[in-house]
Amino acid sequence: MKRAGAASLAALIAAPALAQLRIATWNVTAYNGPGPRDAAFGTALYAQFQGRSLAPDALVGQEFTSAAAVTAFLNILNTAPGSPGDWAAAPFVPGPDTGNAFFFRTSRASFDGVTTISYGGQAPEPPRNTERYDVRPHGYGAGAQLAIYSLHMKAGSASADAARRLTEAGRIRADAATLTTPFIIAGDFNIQSSSEAGYQALIGPLPGGRAFDPIATPGHWNNNPAFRFVHTQAPGGVATQTGGMDDRFDQLLLSVGLIDGAGMDYRGVALRPYSTAAWNDPDHSYRVWGNDGASFNTELVVTTNQMAGPFIAQALRDSTAADIFGGHLPVFLDLRVPAKVGAPPALDFGTVPMGGGVGRDLTVRNDGDAALWGPAGVADLRYTLEATIGFTAPPGMFTATTGAGNIHTITMGAAPAGPVSGVLTIHSDDPDSPAWTVALSGFVCYPDCNADGVLNLADFGCFQTRFALAAPYADCNGDGVRNLSDFGCFTTSFAMGCP
Repeated sequence: MKRAGAASLAALIAAPALAQLRIATWNVTAYNGPGPRDAAFGTALYAQFQGRSLAPDALVGQEFTSAAAVTAFLNILNTAPGSPGDWAAAPFVPGPDTGNAFFFRTSRASFDGVTTISYGGQAPEPPRNTERYDVRPHGYGAGAQLAIYSLHMKAGSASADAARRLTEAGRIRADAATLTTPFIIAGDFNIQSSSEAGYQALIGPLPGGRAFDPIATPGHWNNNPAFRFVHTQAPGGVATQTGGMDDRFDQLLLSVGLIDGAGMDYRGVALRPYSTAAWNDPDHSYRVWGNDGASFNTELVVTTNQMAGPFIAQALRDSTAADIFGGHLPVFLDLRVPAKVGAPPALDFGTVPMGGGVGRDLTVRNDGDAALWGPAGVADLRYTLEATIGFTAPPGMFTATTGAGNIHTITMGAAPAGPVSGVLTIHSDDPDSPAWTVALSGFVCYPDCNADGVLNLADFGCFQTRFALAAPYADCNGDGVRNLSDFGCFTTSFAMGCP
């Protein structure tokens, strides 16, 4: 599978998401509307430290108390210093507890709809709803749709709590198995170990709907220093119930279509274990924003925070509202968007002499928007060429980078006199145009037998010789029989001339 080099990936994720598509998830700790935390949220979202910023393109949120709370948070996204001001929100779906929210930048994503795939309720039902949000990168059609699940699973370590999480996971897995599009599972899993049945229900090798941890970091995450770089709870302070940063509750899991090295894909070396020695693993765009690994079993380090710096780190702590459970850090990763095929709608061979074999050049381009997504934020275009009878195209698999094109020689073969047409199909991994067609046309100038570009008596001699030798193209009328009618055909063609 083709992957980004570590150096180029590190350069991309050292800055805000000015290229590719950045997806983030954040449990915002019972956010209920405008209040003293708003400034902290804005700082955490858009302030920069050493060129780094969260700056997502789509944000999946948990623990919103109402539609009014979603509207208030949308205002934070649009008015925070450094914000592009182009955020919109999906409709809020109320439930029996706090709910999910989905926000997206309209210049970077298009929203197609929300579906509740698990309704919360009394035990043994899940406590909260799980929603699926269907979106597309800006400028793409339905073929590039991406499904994003937002979940907030049951908390607690009792067997009944784990059973409810298993129910939630099973419903997500069943829904994901019906999709034909790639998907992301985002949110607060409230799971302490990858061995728990609910987590295995999401990542296990059952048919359909399987999710993968892109940073391949399984294990018992709770209170384990080996996972200090991926812990997400609790940055807000040391509480008797948390002990500080010691759980990997918040995650982003990806479907196989986002880790296969083709089309829309994770920006990183998917399924390579995340570093256990550094927070800035160059092989991954996956990050727990603000966690530099120095906060194990304590509140989020502020003064010496290497990832986000003291200003942002303090804002991340303040955003938790001194929650007794310590709150959560956001998690993000970057995706590259699919390629877009580009080619002319038609290729005209013009006038072709008897015998064909004339080639014309066709350019196939990758028209992904490098200005919007960055050259490395768009997948390479991979394609093959297929021509109908009478024309030939070069075989093989071809690749075109963003903004670049390949020139292919398409050949028109022998054909009866007169107009000839066909179709060239470009089979590609452009999800919106997987079979781009180019109309092929030409005119066979049959009377120019010797292909010297001049119609004269020498062409009669040429045809007579071909006929006597049963040479190719002696069947002027194309009826499969070589007889005197072919002489009449040739005479008529000669009299008509060529265009």
